Amino acid sequence: MLSVARAERLRGVLDPFVAAFDAQARVAFDPVEAPRSYADPADQEIAGLLAAGLAYGRADLFRPRLFGVLREMGPSPAAFVRAFDPARDGHRFASFAYRFNLPADIGALLAGAGAVVRAHGSLGAFFAAELRARGALRGALASFSRTIRTEGAARVAGAMGPTRALEHLLADAEKGGACKRLHLYLRWMVRRDQVDVGAWEGLVPRSRLLVPVDTHVLRVARLLGLTARKDASWRTAEEITASLRRLDPDDPVKYDFALCHLGMSGACPARRRQAHCLRCPLRGECSAGRRFAALARAG
Repeated sequence: MLSVARAERLRGVLDPFVAAFDAQARVAFDPVEAPRSYADPADQEIAGLLAAGLAYGRADLFRPRLFGVLREMGPSPAAFVRAFDPARDGHRFASFAYRFNLPADIGALLAGAGAVVRAHGSLGAFFAAELRARGALRGALASFSRTIRTEGAARVAGAMGPTRALEHLLADAEKGGACKRLHLYLRWMVRRDQVDVGAWEGLVPRSRLLVPVDTHVLRVARLLGLTARKDASWRTAEEITASLRRLDPDDPVKYDFALCHLGMSGACPARRRQAHCLRCPLRGECSAGRRFAALARAG
């Protein structure tokens, strides 16, 4: 846990960094581009679910598959999933393949989402109800994913065949992994700013969110002293978020996009270099930045 003094120092560096960060320049490199392509929150939540599910591996590989599926769904992803019949419409995704996932996985994701939307009005309404009923974010997220997987797999089994890696699209939060892409989806839906679409704004408090932990976020978080943990796990996401909550109790994940893209862009590379570190605006609160600065002074 950060001390009060340390939190104040870090806030004094991170808040200006986030405010000055050119988020718009990085959106095209981020899967949030998919839900941002729609104006209607009903379409945003469906496009976002699909984007979060497929956002693994290299962006230049998953983006064509993602936007190819969205093109097949027509101008309104929400209208498509509400009416989606795997036996009638599954052929639209017959050529889909991306690493672990095949057409039946995409069909199940869309069919499950459609079942939830028809029953509850929206994915956001269902998730908010689960969070109220269960209290804990982890339980609500596990139920949300499990319901979509179960409903979807049952609907495609006789029409598109068995699913292959549906849990890879929608992870099981009870298993202890960081569930990075599910937390990314929640961030997009719950928050509204120049990046996040806020389709669920008002349904779920921003303070309940966890930071989506990937290799970039974990590396930067360790350098900034937000965690000492080395694993991308649920506990690590909780620890990083707890540290950031000391900076902003109401919106701890507002720092995520800028910190993630600091790593993704190569500005904070995995193999640290003095030239990168000495020009980084976070160098005064970063263990690598302070080390390189001391070397520069000594040299």
